[in-house]
Amino acid sequence: MSASGGTKAIVAALAANLAIAVAKFVAFIFSGSSSMLAESVHSLADSGNQGLLLLGGKKAQREATPQHPFGYGRERYIYAFLVSIVLFSVGGMFAIYEGYEKIKHPHELEHWYWPVGVLVFAIIAEGFSFRTAIKESNPLRGNLSWKEFVRRAKAPELPVVLLEDLGALVGLILALGGVGLALATGDGVWDGIGTLCIGILLILIAIVLAAETKSLLLGEAAGTEEVAKIEKALVDGDTVTKVIHMRTLHLGPEELLVAAKIAVQHDDTATEVAAAINAAEERIRAAVPIARVIYLEPDIYSESAAAAGQNPAKAPGGH
Repeated sequence: MSASGGTKAIVAALAANLAIAVAKFVAFIFSGSSSMLAESVHSLADSGNQGLLLLGGKKAQREATPQHPFGYGRERYIYAFLVSIVLFSVGGMFAIYEGYEKIKHPHELEHWYWPVGVLVFAIIAEGFSFRTAIKESNPLRGNLSWKEFVRRAKAPELPVVLLEDLGALVGLILALGGVGLALATGDGVWDGIGTLCIGILLILIAIVLAAETKSLLLGEAAGTEEVAKIEKALVDGDTVTKVIHMRTLHLGPEELLVAAKIAVQHDDTATEVAAAINAAEERIRAAVPIARVIYLEPDIYSESAAAAGQNPAKAPGGH
């Protein structure tokens, strides 16, 4: 996995979640807090998430084969989608069920200092993991807002870890609130309410992640900045005079397919056109290094055909 895949952030989150899961489960055993049980399952689910992300990054590095000529870059999207659908949903549904049971059959918390102490420790550990994810994301985020970064990022790992850590911190605060109110009022229902809120939070995060990773699985084009760079690199003003139409597609986070029909001079020879195409490919790769698969089709530009629009089927020579 490349640096942009956020391996450091994933490993930091994995280490934090494994330690926190054990601590939460011990606190549940001593206190009987349903919030702590839900949170321990939450942390185990998060640990599984990070394991899947690392596995997806490893599998995505496999070489292309005749059956998969464009490689395995989309493996990272598949595993990120599994994280959102399976693990988050399982954790969320379990927390909702546990919260409902605790509200229906409340009981007083025992050894309250266990859940409170573990929750404080977990908030500190998750805060460290969240800080690492933010630090890893900032160079890639640039001037984008956090919402735009999550929506536009082509590498799924960092948005997943960011939302995981944010959800974990909010969930810990909800758990701490539920335990605190249960202790203050002597009513265990508040512990169940906190657990229920954690489950709803996890399912909402699962929905957001599923929507974003589904878009990546379906195939997203390059960003507007990359498209502009590619179009500028294609035209040299001499042999290649215009981009008639162009399509881009992410084969993986760090691999881009570019297909374009370009206008050449009507009196150019086949040798000159071939040389122009080779030169255009070199310019594209220099401008956008992740553009690794490039298909260029030369044609003669027609004003009347261009008036038909950007549909390749209506462009000159289109099918």
